Amino acid sequence: MNGYDEEALEKFRRSGKILRETREEIKHFVREGMPIIKICEKTEGLIREKGGKPAFPCNVSINEIAAHYTSPPNDDRKIPEKSIVKVDIGVHVDGYVTDTAITVCFNPEYVSLVEAAEHALKTAINNIHPGMHTSKLGAMIEKTIKSRGFKPVSNLTGHQVGRYLVHAGTSLPNVSHLSFSKIKLGEIYAIEPFVTLPNAVGKVENDKEVTIFRFLKHKSLKNPYAKQLLKHIEENFRTLPFAERWLRGAVPKEHYREAFRELLSSKALMGYPIFIEASRKPVAQAEHTVLIVKEGCVVLT
Repeated sequence: MNGYDEEALEKFRRSGKILRETREEIKHFVREGMPIIKICEKTEGLIREKGGKPAFPCNVSINEIAAHYTSPPNDDRKIPEKSIVKVDIGVHVDGYVTDTAITVCFNPEYVSLVEAAEHALKTAINNIHPGMHTSKLGAMIEKTIKSRGFKPVSNLTGHQVGRYLVHAGTSLPNVSHLSFSKIKLGEIYAIEPFVTLPNAVGKVENDKEVTIFRFLKHKSLKNPYAKQLLKHIEENFRTLPFAERWLRGAVPKEHYREAFRELLSSKALMGYPIFIEASRKPVAQAEHTVLIVKEGCVVLT
């Protein structure tokens, strides 16, 4: 089998197990009216308690927000009533990343939307195999979603995962597309259909707000606290995304704002904009990480 050696696969499996347990606990933890920061910190805390590290900040994306919202420091936002809440979480063990997501639905109107995402994920898992074109998988996911009367979000994709990489190499589109990439034996992929209403645009656009960041490259920095902060980021998160909440105490509080601003303006860091469905329609998501084997795949999460 090409791909990873047994030791690496064992770390992926451990990562997936921690993620599965955390997801199942969080599924029953999320409530209407609950502070979003409480969900983020509870999730990330569980991951650490179980012996993993978050591969990226816990994403809590509500209603038309499709992805990339995590609580900034001192976030006072809460889960609205009758909302649809996507919790997307990742774990790494020694850098080996797995990724999963669920949608918690507090609105009876959107239960079938969530079921469409789950059904599309299940169909993809049942059919993915080595040598399959990603275009065929995308067409299958799209057809499954449309057969239930919904629409896939066309510009969000699943992705290959790797060591210290959440998005490694191949993308797995959720719609029919032209591509010659194939699913490879021994590789590990996160399959994640995003689904919206039939009358939605079915695409996401970038919001102005950014709550998730990652190290990009070394830059010559004037501010000594910016240097110290960058060193802390690189040592602790490497190339993986992080939240500002995780930087508490990395530099003295009174110097933090200016140091962080310099890291962004110098492009030593990059930010991930929050993704919002273009017509502001609700989005559901379901996600598992799978290992490709001869017979098809093994779900790690």
